Amino acid sequence: MNLAQRTELYRRLAAVNPNPRSDLQYSNDFELLVAVVLSAQATDVSVNKATARLWPVANTPQAILALGEARLRDYIKTIGLYQTKAKNVIKLCEQLIALHGGRVPNDRKALEALPGVGSKTASVVLNVAFGVPTIAVDTHIFRVANRTGLAPEKTADKVAAKLEKVTPKEYLLNAHHWLILHGRYLCKARSPECWRCSIVEFCKYKPKTPAAGEAPSKPLKGKPVARKTAARKAGKVASKTARKTAAR
Repeated sequence: MNLAQRTELYRRLAAVNPNPRSDLQYSNDFELLVAVVLSAQATDVSVNKATARLWPVANTPQAILALGEARLRDYIKTIGLYQTKAKNVIKLCEQLIALHGGRVPNDRKALEALPGVGSKTASVVLNVAFGVPTIAVDTHIFRVANRTGLAPEKTADKVAAKLEKVTPKEYLLNAHHWLILHGRYLCKARSPECWRCSIVEFCKYKPKTPAAGEAPSKPLKGKPVARKTAARKAGKVASKTARKTAAR
């Protein structure tokens, strides 16, 4: 994908969503940091359900420590790996108070030194809280980057490095949000909604999902029985997607 194509791809994503923001619910830098830590191997929806109860009770490092690990576990027990995450959040709060005056640092090295904070979490916090033009790659961005050909690589770290290199500067700040939201709601793992994708003409993903009633874009291969099965599956996917669209 050349520079002109990449620029147009991002221009279209920006046109669809001019002011993208995270699906996580937060009102300050500390809430964002904790929410991202909790979101590891969990959905944003599950995190938001837990923090909707937690934030009114404790949304500062001091308040979380006063709450204690056991009570914190009760608030986040619906999230995967909640016991480990509770331990990390308590230790994270202790370090924020001891080393940073209770404030979230805007330095990658300092962030990654906090318990439960890795490279991806640090990138999200730096980008969202402090406006640093960096891209954190999750499963959605990894899929979009490889399917479209924007940054085809085999690991998340390599995809992140390539995206930061090839994304036009004017789109780098919000690229993380545009790509993750596109992957979450359109370029889905099992049934990508290609027929309503604004960047479909740039995408190198061949078996594009057709709209209801349309033939697949990729010819069906195999023996007659196999072709019938494939056609039936394609029709079911299209019909199911059409019903979801109509229900919105």
